[in-house]
Amino acid sequence: MNIVEYKESLQLPLRQASLCFFIKDGDVLLAMKKRGFGKGRWNGVGGKPNSGENIESAAKREAREEIGVTPKSLDWVATLNFYFPHNSDRNQQVVVFFTEDWDGEPTETEEMSPKWFKRDQLPFDSMWPDDIHWLPLVFGGKRLEAEFLFGENDVLLDLRLSEIKSNV
Repeated sequence: MNIVEYKESLQLPLRQASLCFFIKDGDVLLAMKKRGFGKGRWNGVGGKPNSGENIESAAKREAREEIGVTPKSLDWVATLNFYFPHNSDRNQQVVVFFTEDWDGEPTETEEMSPKWFKRDQLPFDSMWPDDIHWLPLVFGGKRLEAEFLFGENDVLLDLRLSEIKSNV
């Protein structure tokens, strides 16, 4: 099965979630997920919007809840669609933001443990398998739309990446 075949069976739109990466002096803040979906993996921070909440507000709230910082501004860098045919409850569209301006200091919570990494030394072996395909591109200044199809045990089966050209 590939992405095109799987999408034919879907009811769209996908539920949305946010993902935010904090950038400082060439470093990126990742957080180790300590429980729930993605446990044991390094990632940005984020989650699903509450009822009536837009995706930017959700990204700010989730950052506050998960690592104790509040982004002052968000820069959209990617929209990623994730498909899990064996567990369709995981299907989601993730809107990815970068921020270089925030209030607070990253702090460990029950949910996540933050740590700074050099951009060229990210722990891809302990991240989601799709991250190595798109994260270096957005760190390089590209804006993307992408789709990822996962099999059981989070094996990446198929992917599609499209660069979004700016109208500016």
